[in-house]
Amino acid sequence: MILDLFSLAGKVALVTGASRGLGQGIALGLAEAGADIAGVSRGPCEETAAGVRALGRRFLHLPCDLAKATVAELEGLVKRTVEALGRLDILVNAAGITARHPVLEYPEEDWDAVIQVNLKSLMFLSRAAARHFAAQGGGKIINVASALSFQGGILVVPYAASKHGVLGVTRAMANELAAQNINVNAIAPGYMLTEMTAPLAADPVRAPTILQRIPAGRWGTPEDLKGAAVFLASEASAYCHGMVLTVDGGWLAR
Repeated sequence: MILDLFSLAGKVALVTGASRGLGQGIALGLAEAGADIAGVSRGPCEETAAGVRALGRRFLHLPCDLAKATVAELEGLVKRTVEALGRLDILVNAAGITARHPVLEYPEEDWDAVIQVNLKSLMFLSRAAARHFAAQGGGKIINVASALSFQGGILVVPYAASKHGVLGVTRAMANELAAQNINVNAIAPGYMLTEMTAPLAADPVRAPTILQRIPAGRWGTPEDLKGAAVFLASEASAYCHGMVLTVDGGWLAR
């Protein structure tokens, strides 16, 4: 039956940024579909853990500051997941940060931090997961891109650069790994109501102009990503490689 293809029963997913926002929403969506979750976050992850366990799934918290993590530490996240939960089938790179400054004043340290979290950690954690997937005969990698993978935005030069890079990494890895039964795809959210976007949503000038451009007439929420994540994590997307699924209320179509 077709619905069986969407089941994640018996699967284990490693999700970065799992303590809040988009990562939390995706982690809970995968758990609702049957997956056990290893959640990576810099701070506490109790809320996500409680939500996953309330669904009858296992949850493993992996504390890690991706802004400082070495490649070896990223590789260790995969190893610790397999050791604690017995397997790894899905990686979701959902962690992301931004820092808003005019381009003529953009600080080097903020550039480096955004690129480190949004792009470098994604690349090398994906590499570690892909090595594991290649050895076991397949797996799923889902990267969280952005509408700014296609646009420049305002005051967010490194964020736009990193999210353009996420698209490139997704497609390049898909080309190399598809033959090994490893699906590498991305979700590109539009404007989502999260802690990171709260200042923008509260901006009396920018917020109304953003809302006016969204055909759906509202900002998105982390829950809006659950269906896309389950699809890309499941066997229903077995022939999808290098795909970018936009979840943006029609923003990019406007």
